[in-house]
Amino acid sequence: MANAQSSVFPDFLTDEFQFRGHQAIVVKPTIANADKHWVWRARFWGHEPQLDKALLNEGFHIVYVDVANIFGNNEAVDIWNDFYTFVRKEYGLNEKVVLEGMSRGGLIIFNWAAQNTEKVACIYADAPVCDIRSWPGGKFSGKGSGTDWQRCLTAHNISEETVATYEQIPLFTCVAVAKASIPTIFVCGDADDIVPFSENAAVVIRTMETNGNSPTLILKKGIGHHPHSLADPSPIKNFILASLN
Repeated sequence: MANAQSSVFPDFLTDEFQFRGHQAIVVKPTIANADKHWVWRARFWGHEPQLDKALLNEGFHIVYVDVANIFGNNEAVDIWNDFYTFVRKEYGLNEKVVLEGMSRGGLIIFNWAAQNTEKVACIYADAPVCDIRSWPGGKFSGKGSGTDWQRCLTAHNISEETVATYEQIPLFTCVAVAKASIPTIFVCGDADDIVPFSENAAVVIRTMETNGNSPTLILKKGIGHHPHSLADPSPIKNFILASLN
């Protein structure tokens, strides 16, 4: 386990290592908060890091294990289950974690949360993939990605035919998240043509509302898939901090 300063977070010590063959990173705050709160980032390590930096300054640990190319499948959930146990034991972290998922990171945060509702403090979903038919499938209005689509079908052991009735995606797993009353915030661009809002987050928001949850939505006007996050991450940070009270 290498302990060093990160180019992304140069003011904080970072552990970088392999976990079950996957890249893993833990960034440690200068002084951990009393409750040892932590954020689990699911995708795009180091991209738009302003929220992670703000939370490091609040004493949060930031953790990451890369399961992006298995698209939130059962193997990804198993790896996250083991990683959760490992980082809690190794770093003494809180039982409940803040989940942060950008783009395809939406697949694993909702799928893992649905099976581990008691371990989730809140969810921050940023332009999340919620329906694999939308991305990477490109079956509706979005661009899709042919290479990623084939990888995704293989990862989930499904086909072009069986995907139509496949339910191990956030469109369906969000029901358990909603019923567990997990606070959830979405940050999306209304002009996203890669992971269209109307095909992904909007559908999950409606489903969560139907099941008794009221997610918060920040919809960025005229913004596409990038950039993620907000230039000033205070609204997201404040939502997370309020969810922990």
